[in-house]
Amino acid sequence: MLVTDRRQFLKSAALMAGASGVAQSGTDESQRAQWLDTAERLKPRLHATQVAPVSIVKPIADASQFLRWRMERVSPADTLRERVMRRADSVILDFGRHLTGHLEFSIDGEGRGIDAPTRLKLTFGEVAPEVAGPFDPYHGALSRAWLQDEVINIDVLPNTLQLPRRYAFRYVKVEVIDTSPNYAIRLDRVQATALSSAGAEPPPLGKATPELLRQIDAVSIATLRDCMQTVFEDGPKRDRRLWIGDLRLQALTNYATFRNFDLVKRCLYLFAAFPREDGMVSACVFEDPKPYRGHEYIVDYAALYVATVLDYAKASNDWVTARELWPVVQQQMEILERYVRGDGLFAAPAGAWVFIDWNNRLDRTAAMHGVFVYSLRQALALAHKCGAEPQATEYERRFAQMAAAARTAFYDPVLQICVSGPKRQISWATQAWMVLSGIVTKEEGAQAFRAIREIPDAIHPGAPYLYHYVAEAMIACGLKQEALELIESYWGGMVKAGADTFWEVYDPSNAMLSPYNSVLVNSYCHAWSCTPAYLLRR
Repeated sequence: MLVTDRRQFLKSAALMAGASGVAQSGTDESQRAQWLDTAERLKPRLHATQVAPVSIVKPIADASQFLRWRMERVSPADTLRERVMRRADSVILDFGRHLTGHLEFSIDGEGRGIDAPTRLKLTFGEVAPEVAGPFDPYHGALSRAWLQDEVINIDVLPNTLQLPRRYAFRYVKVEVIDTSPNYAIRLDRVQATALSSAGAEPPPLGKATPELLRQIDAVSIATLRDCMQTVFEDGPKRDRRLWIGDLRLQALTNYATFRNFDLVKRCLYLFAAFPREDGMVSACVFEDPKPYRGHEYIVDYAALYVATVLDYAKASNDWVTARELWPVVQQQMEILERYVRGDGLFAAPAGAWVFIDWNNRLDRTAAMHGVFVYSLRQALALAHKCGAEPQATEYERRFAQMAAAARTAFYDPVLQICVSGPKRQISWATQAWMVLSGIVTKEEGAQAFRAIREIPDAIHPGAPYLYHYVAEAMIACGLKQEALELIESYWGGMVKAGADTFWEVYDPSNAMLSPYNSVLVNSYCHAWSCTPAYLLRR
């Protein structure tokens, strides 16, 4: 299972951004300003929950553990106030759960007088390895600034401090870098303020549900909760952005759990408010200091914006919003239809970012065709609801053409499986999107999934994002038991590895897998991994 270097994708994204096309956006600046105003009026107030640490722990190197470390309990957290700390002393606090929020603590001292500030280093970790050893030297592909550590100087004791930066963490390591030689410090009243727009926890699965599935569900819900801020963030530790691909999966899970429709609506309007010059929605949006679009444009994400609008309207019964966003939906289809060749096959332009999955061995040709055909079907349903019958007729015609072309190009009737590219690559991604798009029948899809299990060199998913679509495709073609087994083995594998929120990437055979050349910058609470709570309720 190989993960694509993100720098390669960013280079492709820049090329895509430069190839804006010639058509102008079908919405004017005043309309986009109204959409932004709607989005800002929907900005939620965050719920704050006070969380105290539960214990003092120490990391133990343990090769039997997936992440190579385990935490050993030293004492209850309330013994911290009894601990006298001097230069080079340290302590690690375990809050017992992952949270997104702020840290505060009181600090006092004892001795013959202060003749220097107290300098502390605080390191925040979502998982044990982040506080078990030093961050440096760091050789990751992303900025070192994403790693969660701070050095603070405290001139006056006693004092109470609240760190201004928001963190995503379970563990906090406090190190005394230096203080007065004749002085020692004590920490007390350490607590975190956990933030989320999710609201009350949804009811768990029934008691008859097997224990592992109930654990998977609880971790799934915790993952979504900590990513639900003033937008659906992709990862509260790193990126902290609104991405279409993550949004779609978070929204589906939200409909089955927290049912915060306004947050989804806000995100849909944010994307609508900041299109590229030709009208294509950006792959991501930033919020601060004021909302603006990212510079990445992902072909399959633009297509899935269409599905996200339809999902929202169906779940909320808010067809007014769907009709208001219909011009954006129609524009995505118009832009992407330029890449459909005369033979009915989708061919993304050279240099365009087609994501599908974190796997650089994957031939994306068939899967991208499937994503577009899937979006055609969603656009067709929206067109009928929005009174756009001419477009509905065109989408129906285009669907028939592209489905027929795909069967000729991608379906192998001898192997009874779908292939992709000039080397006729067999991958789980291709099977998933051929099923979800309706290009193959349910019976053919089921047979393809049975067949691929017997092909050892088939290209497996590289991250939970694609694993979701594989599981959803299995359910769509009647393989519910197989989908359940996939959830148990894949997401259950993370639970058994100690996850209390689900991770951005997970390969059961490679704990050191990272798209960024360092697991330290991996996100261990990541939006696109939250979907078991949705899948288990289907």
